Amino acid sequence: MEFYYGLAQTIGIHTLLGLSAYVILLTGQMSMAQAAFYAIGAYASGMLTVLWGWHIVPSLFAGAGLGALIAGLVGFPALRVKGLMLVIATLAFGEGIRLFFFNFDYQVQKGNIRVGPLGGEGFRQIRYFPENGWTSGEVMVFVWVFVVLVMALVWWLDRSRYGTVLRAVGDDELAAQSVGINLTATKVSAMTVGGAIAGLAGGLYAHYTTHIEHLAFGVVQSIFALAYPIIGGLSSVFGTLAAVIFVQGFLVEGLRDLGDWRNLLFGALIIVAMVVRPSGFLDAKMLSRFKRASRKGGASA
Repeated sequence: MEFYYGLAQTIGIHTLLGLSAYVILLTGQMSMAQAAFYAIGAYASGMLTVLWGWHIVPSLFAGAGLGALIAGLVGFPALRVKGLMLVIATLAFGEGIRLFFFNFDYQVQKGNIRVGPLGGEGFRQIRYFPENGWTSGEVMVFVWVFVVLVMALVWWLDRSRYGTVLRAVGDDELAAQSVGINLTATKVSAMTVGGAIAGLAGGLYAHYTTHIEHLAFGVVQSIFALAYPIIGGLSSVFGTLAAVIFVQGFLVEGLRDLGDWRNLLFGALIIVAMVVRPSGFLDAKMLSRFKRASRKGGASA
């Protein structure tokens, strides 16, 4: 059971990471900085619990808040460019944050050992769960409480006026601007929300894995974050969840014996999704089919 608990925790954390990119993709922007906000939340939340003895819940919110703040600050200059230039700008920022943590050294003495981030050696001793007697099942439930809450929040935002504005900007910026929508404010707000969700995911990841280092927050994590909503589609948050379950549950864990060949399968899956199903495998048509099928099932019952 421990394996399945760990897999469920990984799926939950990656779902949050995918949702952080989902919000930004609604505006038609493609950010490669999600791993940076993920790292910021991880280090911030871990330092608060390990170095200063915070409870994990406020430390997670603090990590999410810091991720949102940095994302908002980065959003103003970065979102003035579009397309490939935005990808390059956010990629450069993400690598800059990774290198910052590669050189970040801040330790304090606790008992007979020194704890805290130690540059390239990473940040060890993030042991809030074991030290407080949490079981793997309890950690899994804790992670999924946040996943469900964030999914519900994003689902509600997507169907609110704010979500309509995000999709209007993503569909046609000129038309959106012509009806009075502030493009900069909309894009920056989406980047801020995405940074908060990624920061929250990072905090959960740090406490789940107990040891973080800069290599865990490279460009691969940003690719994963973008791939989930692209594969699952932007019609619903459930598409992102389905994509994470398929990628992490089937490709990564189910095909573990294939080794590095899984990377080729993952790349091929993204290409197929973009060519065959550009709207994602769980697009609006597929969702409408599910709805009709459920209504027919309910009527027959």
